[in-house]
Amino acid sequence: MNTRPPKNVRTDPLTLKERLAALNNLPAFFKLVWQTSHWMTLVNSLLRIVRSAMPVALLYVGKLIIDQVILLSHKHGANTHHLWVLVGFEFALAILTDGLSKAITLVDALLGDLFSNHTSIKIMAHAATLDLDQFEDAEFYDKLERARQQTIGRTLLLSQVMSQVQDLITMFFLAAGLMAFNPWLIILLLIAIIPAFFRRILF
Repeated sequence: MNTRPPKNVRTDPLTLKERLAALNNLPAFFKLVWQTSHWMTLVNSLLRIVRSAMPVALLYVGKLIIDQVILLSHKHGANTHHLWVLVGFEFALAILTDGLSKAITLVDALLGDLFSNHTSIKIMAHAATLDLDQFEDAEFYDKLERARQQTIGRTLLLSQVMSQVQDLITMFFLAAGLMAFNPWLIILLLIAIIPAFFRRILF
């Protein structure tokens, strides 16, 4: 069996410069996603923005709960109604966070399938305008076939890129909250996100 890679397919690893240069393809990529489905792209973006704010909301309500517990510990016989309201609100936020995550996964899958179909149709429409002589060129046909196969792999890329944007928005919300509480904690936030950031960039 011939296991040699097709012609013009690189086997050596990409350099860091080449990896970063690949980010220049993102505007064209998002343009194709927008053309695939305007409303589903908007729904996906809105869900991710709301989901990005959930960690800050959970932390803030948790802070209010702790403050209320401390306050009640100094006031014996005080009314605990407000405390239980905060606990219920925290519980509701946790359920909402989980629901948003599942909704994002569902929309990602639907949008990914639509994107795969959309790009496949564009490739077929372009192929229909070509001369038959070009299909007899093995190198050209190999490129066309790899382009068709790559439409399936872009579904995962779509989810990963959108997740990266969501993480950046979450970091912005957390940074804003830390600025209001203690600016020095931003350094810890940056140290915590650096490994995940570079892992996503390399992907």
